[in-house]
Amino acid sequence: MAENASYDALLRDTAVALTAAGIDNVRFEARLLLSRAAGLTIEQLIARGPDAAPAAVATLLRELTARRVRREPMAYILGEREFWGLPFTVSPAVLIPRPDSETVIETVLDLLPDRSRKLRILDLGLGSGCLLLTLLREYPQATGVGIDASEAALAVARANAETLGVASRARLRAADWRQEGWTSSLEGPFDLLVSNPPYIESAAVEGLMPEVSAHEPRLALDGGADGLAAYRIIAAAAPRLVTAGGWAVVEGGEGQAADIAALFAAAGFSPRSPRQDLGGVDRVVPAQH
Repeated sequence: MAENASYDALLRDTAVALTAAGIDNVRFEARLLLSRAAGLTIEQLIARGPDAAPAAVATLLRELTARRVRREPMAYILGEREFWGLPFTVSPAVLIPRPDSETVIETVLDLLPDRSRKLRILDLGLGSGCLLLTLLREYPQATGVGIDASEAALAVARANAETLGVASRARLRAADWRQEGWTSSLEGPFDLLVSNPPYIESAAVEGLMPEVSAHEPRLALDGGADGLAAYRIIAAAAPRLVTAGGWAVVEGGEGQAADIAALFAAAGFSPRSPRQDLGGVDRVVPAQH
């Protein structure tokens, strides 16, 4: 890229580099990278297309493009991802929020339609905070507790809680469900438990697309030999964590809904029909205590 190249030329060169790396939607991604490098909106880039871009923009764009060519997820490069129409800061410490997980929010809103309820919500495996913090926005009288084994993930979630204006109603703390006594500090029971735990079979993690396998936190992906290790722990603890009549609403992987429902049924919950994501996959299992 020449230092005095136009914005249009920078866009073309970036698209060529992304294409060579085997990346899809190269025009769209090239615009995102150039927009970030230039500090301009997409509309401004289009308007200034023939204009010469500052040398600093070309330099930064080269750096950002190199990261994407190495298959670093775009969300980490940009430092944010939208979820439920809300902006969430993300970093390599947290799983990138996905549209599939919005099915958890949809399910909760359907099961608990009274937005004025003073719910107590528990999020196990908080990550970026996308589930808990979105629900606190939807239920302005609710309070929530979120746990994560990663202090770096908690730092991201705390920043998001501040940005979204719900920090005063969220207690975010370190806890690891793989350790004995992990529920002792949770101060339950709760009206609602939500979780998007790791559910990829251990042997399958390395075979995921490189954006996921090489960059997203393995702790948030690896669900053990059969992908269900976290669900066994959560279901076993759920009777102590969820009030009578309360709900557990958990996300799962493709083909796992029946097994997840069976684990909660064995723990004394009454599973309901799984909820499908936009791709038609049985994505979320709701179960009432």
